Amino acid sequence: MSTHTHHDDAERHLIRYSGRAPFSPEIIARAAGTSVFTESGRELLDFTSGQMSAILGHSHPKIVETVRKQVALLDHLHSGMLSRPVVELTHRLAATLPDPLEKVLLLTTGAEANEAAVRMAKLVTGRHEIVSFARSWHGMTQAAANATYSAGRKGYGPAAPGNFALPVPDRFHPDIVDADGALDWRRQLDLGFDLIDAQSVGSLAACLVEPILSSGGVIELPPGYLAALAHKCRERGMLLILDEAQTGLCRTGDWYAFEHDGVVPDILTLSKTLGAGLPLAAVVTSPEIEQQAHDRGFLFFTTHVSDPLPAAVGNVVLDVLAEDGLDERARQLGSALLGSLDKLAARHDIVGDIRGRGLLLGMELVGDHVPGDGGADRLGAAVTQRCFDLGLHMNIVQLPGMGGTFRIAPPLTASDEEIARAVAILDQALADAARNASPR
Repeated sequence: MSTHTHHDDAERHLIRYSGRAPFSPEIIARAAGTSVFTESGRELLDFTSGQMSAILGHSHPKIVETVRKQVALLDHLHSGMLSRPVVELTHRLAATLPDPLEKVLLLTTGAEANEAAVRMAKLVTGRHEIVSFARSWHGMTQAAANATYSAGRKGYGPAAPGNFALPVPDRFHPDIVDADGALDWRRQLDLGFDLIDAQSVGSLAACLVEPILSSGGVIELPPGYLAALAHKCRERGMLLILDEAQTGLCRTGDWYAFEHDGVVPDILTLSKTLGAGLPLAAVVTSPEIEQQAHDRGFLFFTTHVSDPLPAAVGNVVLDVLAEDGLDERARQLGSALLGSLDKLAARHDIVGDIRGRGLLLGMELVGDHVPGDGGADRLGAAVTQRCFDLGLHMNIVQLPGMGGTFRIAPPLTASDEEIARAVAILDQALADAARNASPR
């Protein structure tokens, strides 16, 4: 058996793909339900659902059974061939969505789905300019990366022309305020589009946004914002593309986060949660837009488009979500968790804000009580490490001008006991980090 440690192997062979963030300090051997288990035998509660994807927990028995059966029957085909799992999933996915969203393209990742959606929007409108939020994350491939502003823009050469950033309606860090000092998001939105209109060469094609910015710090759009944004798009003949990679399929308490706002997008992209951890993504649009794209020769022919194996998993995900009422479960569990986090915020001065919806919640740390620059960043790293030591895996987003924000997104199948255990660990980690950061 090799005597190399995890870090030896990482330094020897792995390309470090996470920017400056280090790899997790232990090798993961297996996972089940809400927990992952290290090779050393430690259990960690997984409060990021893998990469925000495993909404049914890890190794869900129905998914395991489906993969075993399907991989032996039909896993991959020529991309022009169709299979029953694909046909069934497109039909069933459309049935979960409001009119006119009923035409579906099945792909693998969120970046790929956003790539296809932007490509379709450009073809249908005959234009090329794309608007997205200034703290967005839509993927690491060409068009998706061009529409991503939260990280990864520096040092890779010129982005495609025609990408514009829209200010983020962050109520905890308001930039444009009303007489009471609260965020004036309507004025902010108007000013944002004034700047976009000034820069546009008359070729605005689409606005690509998340209904809750996740990597942007778990920013829930204010009530009325999405409807106002949709109106701005209609005024300019733009398509509204909603990226529900993390918010779709019951995580926020609704089947789709846009339902909360009563706004139906022109194009919807799904990924992460649709495969519940396996690589499956979808682009969903109206028959009218699909027909226009087809008439213009829409091309998005990839190796794994319409693959049977992930499609079979997607059908099982829809089954479990409906049978177990996981939209309601996310509402109930999310409400209870939000209440527990509010109590933590009242006890710990380093917690500045609690926000989010359903089981996509954010907890922002503030470094006001920590001497020196970058206090929130140091606190975030300390709390993350202490949580890990105590048996809880947490993910923190650190962006310029903000404190560190934990994205709290356990599986929708988490138990009340697991939620309570995680909150207790977080409580302890916050206390320990604050104590160690305080001047003695």
